This record gives sequence, C-alpha cells and structure tokens, in this order.
Amino acid sequence: MRTTTAVAIGVGATAAVIAAALVQAVLDDPIRSGAAALSLSVPSQYKGLIEKAGNTCPEIRPNLLAALLETESNFDPKVSSPVGAQGIAQFMPSTWETEGVDGNGDGKRDVWDPEDAIPSAARYLCSIANDVKNVPGDKESNMLAAYNAGSGRVIESGGIPPIKETQDYVRSIKALAKQPSPGGKTTTTAQAAEVVNAAQDMIGTPYSWGGGSQSGPTTGTCCSPNGSSGSSVAGFDCSGLTLYAYARVGIALPRTASEQYAASEPVKPGQEKPGDLVFYGSSPTSLHHVGIYVGGGWIIDAPRPGTDVRFDPMDAMSDRFAVARPTSPHNKEA
Repeated sequence: MRTTTAVAIGVGATAAVIAAALVQAVLDDPIRSGAAALSLSVPSQYKGLIEKAGNTCPEIRPNLLAALLETESNFDPKVSSPVGAQGIAQFMPSTWETEGVDGNGDGKRDVWDPEDAIPSAARYLCSIANDVKNVPGDKESNMLAAYNAGSGRVIESGGIPPIKETQDYVRSIKALAKQPSPGGKTTTTAQAAEVVNAAQDMIGTPYSWGGGSQSGPTTGTCCSPNGSSGSSVAGFDCSGLTLYAYARVGIALPRTASEQYAASEPVKPGQEKPGDLVFYGSSPTSLHHVGIYVGGGWIIDAPRPGTDVRFDPMDAMSDRFAVARPTSPHNKEA
C-alpha cells in the first residue's frame, strides 16, 4: 500500500505542487473516533431528548429521529426555511398548531424550543405512520415520505410520491440512520492516502454522467440536468469517482453525493485531512457535487460534462456545504 504521493497541479502555465508531506504529515496524527450511539453529529444537549422521544412508538427509533432532525435543520433550533418551516424539526405553522406538544411541561408549546419540538416530531411521526400503515411498500420509507410531502400524497401515490426532493429525503435519512456498530472507525490515515492515490491515478479520465463503479470507469446514463448524456462516454461522475477511490481501501460508499454525506462523519472547519470528502449544495438532501480533499485547499474531482477528472481549488464552487469523513463499521487500522 502506498502511503505517500507527490501531486502536481497544472494551473495555466504554472504548476502548484502538493508535496508528499501533505499526506505523510497526517500519518503522524491518526484519524479515528468511536461510533456514537446516535448520529455522529448529534449535539450533546439533544441526545437525551432524542433517546427518549425516539422510543415514543415502535415505528421509530432514536437513530432515525436523529437522522431526520439533522436532515431537516442540522440541529439548529432557530432555523426558518424559505417556505416557512420552523425550528429544529422544521414544522410548518399549521402543522405545529395541530401536532405540537408541551414536551417540557412549562405550559407553552414552543416550536423554537427543542424540548417541545423534538418530542412533537416523534409524536407526529407516530401519527403519520398510522395514517400510511396500509400503503404498500416499506413502512418506514412511507412514514418519512409523509413527513416530507404529507400523508395524503403518500396514500394517493401508493407509496413514496414521484417527487425527487421526497425520494432524496427518504434515501438520505435512511442512510444516515444506519450508524456504524460500536467500535466502528472513520477512515484511517493510511487508507486516506491510498484513496488520494487511487483518485490521482484517474486524472484525465473523462466525465460521464452516471459513470463509475467500484471497479473503475464505466459508461454512464442519460441525462444530466443540462441534458448531457454519459451513455457513450466511459468515465466517472463526481460520486462515481469517490465511490471508486474508497472501494480501493475496502470501504463501500453509497452511489450519490447526498447518500455519501449521510454515510460520513462531518469534519469541523480547519480539521480537514487528505482523503476527506468535500460536498457542495444547499442541504444534506440536495448535494450536487463531491470531491476528494488532497490538502492545501485542493480537491480531486470529476467536475461536469465536457471535463476530465482533475484537481480543482476547494472553493471553486461557491456553495461548499460541508467536509465529511467516510465511516465503516468494519474499518480496521491499516
């Protein structure tokens, strides 16, 4: 296994070199952490609330509730969406009026108070689970779809509605709720270096919408949002490249950027390491791009149709959402 690499990045007529030391340096500072009982990003002040509320009924569990709250608000109790959803559980005012409860017994039902909003979200999930219990398909998926799109749409559609936002929402929460078992590890530093090497070996490979697998470049599918087809091009799209690079070290990532974010542990600003994934978009369920951090403010990525796998500045896109480190329940120190 290679653990160092020298990376040359062409920028016009000049070349910026990310030296082997950028990867070697982190080998002296291992990346590891134990798996949390809930979502790895659950703030400590909410863990007790989620543990309790997550057992309100058999249809929900703490991990699922935590994943929903992270997806809805990233655990921000003061956030308000453009359409008017409020608080940590993103209740619409009309829904809060009928479903909100006084969770802490202080005589008020406050959508902005997590002690009220978290148990209210759990009770609402239990309620809509009952609403859609006779709908065909996976009951948990139908319940989550109803939280996002409404029980009526799930019943009318006979399952998850054909709404991309709702479909992505369900997939993201279910992936996020599947936490590593106790003792699970984030990517080791030796693995991270190998991920960077694997991606670097693909520099110059064409972009292909839907292209890329654990084995390498593949022809893609039709069509990207701007109508570009990858069906005649063997290569990678952004998440296909990360899927391939991580497969080289035995870590199986999901296929899409949103699902890969859900399967990773968020990294605080300033703590990025080579091998981490850099995500772009406006929310966990609407991520449109992912690249592999290599150090020095650069990533390796498959940017868009008409380009090749290449190095790009980390901030080449203005909507950088987060940096995260993939996890594996069976990951061993390398």
